[in-house]
Amino acid sequence: MQDAFAAEKSSIVLDGDVTQDLRMLDVTPRRLSKKQKAAVIVRLLLGHGVSLGVSKLSPDDQHALAHTIAALGNIDKPTLAEVVHEFTHKIDNLALSFPQDLTETVELLEPYLAPGALGKLRATAEQNDTSDPWGRIARQSVDRLRPLLSSESAEVCSVLLSKLSVANAAELLAGVPPERSDVLAHSMALTEAITPELVDRIGLHVLSILDAAPINAFDKAAAERVGAILNATPQQARDRMLENLQTRDEPFAAEVRKSIFAFPHIPARLEPADVPLVMRKVDNDTAVTALAAGKEGAELSVEFLLENMSKRLAEQLRDDADARSAPKPDEGEAAMAAVIAAIRTLEAEGEITLLIPEE
Repeated sequence: MQDAFAAEKSSIVLDGDVTQDLRMLDVTPRRLSKKQKAAVIVRLLLGHGVSLGVSKLSPDDQHALAHTIAALGNIDKPTLAEVVHEFTHKIDNLALSFPQDLTETVELLEPYLAPGALGKLRATAEQNDTSDPWGRIARQSVDRLRPLLSSESAEVCSVLLSKLSVANAAELLAGVPPERSDVLAHSMALTEAITPELVDRIGLHVLSILDAAPINAFDKAAAERVGAILNATPQQARDRMLENLQTRDEPFAAEVRKSIFAFPHIPARLEPADVPLVMRKVDNDTAVTALAAGKEGAELSVEFLLENMSKRLAEQLRDDADARSAPKPDEGEAAMAAVIAAIRTLEAEGEITLLIPEE
């Protein structure tokens, strides 16, 4: 608030002539408490379009501020002049401001902290910050929130889903059994009459559960990490490792298979309309090599790519792939991996969205 006031001070401070005129009128300013003076400054800055970050205050402080502003009534010029003079004097004497809490400190130091220290500090800051429980909850990953849908009551889950973004709520519901999702959808009808205070209490309850759960050292689940490694593994070695994993841990192997995205999986994961975008990311020689290699074992992917690009380009690539001698295994694997890498890059950039593999 002080920074915002300093930036706008020149446009709102009463000029010297007005202040002198008020002194000559010998009008006694109203005696205001510190809270009332702060409310006057807030009202003045809001009137000049200055963003104060009031939403960062705790709910209790926001309520107190609103009630104080509502009770002030009209402020005369002598009182306004005195409050502004007192506040600007404090601003002028301020040489350096520091973050007000650990959360702001972490944001300030984030570019300079080691990953381990940053994660620990961020976790501590979040545990100490209860001013906006739903803001913290919204920043959690969908995977971290998903267990709540089965462990918490339908009423709590319906509030949770209502407070999340539509995309995150939809992703959460997508992994819930149909009978449970039906119950949760119906429970949302019961949130019509819920009070803001109860919503905040539910938010604090959800936070307490999240804080009690250990924080994972890795951003992605184990199956996703294994799948990412196997994506870059030659197909023969990948098939052997999956077969052995199936013998050791069948459920985990099933999750790993969902995470694997190789050249044969393209028709099931890529939207037909996105094929031209992908092919523009791959140079011509690599595309020809990938198509030639894919004719042995991934014929559906080859035809899927050719059928969903321009007819002229498809004919050219098909002719070049047919005329090319069979690529060496490692050469073909590298070319097909380059096509997958192009797809992954477009996904990471938000240009395309991959389809979710079926069970």
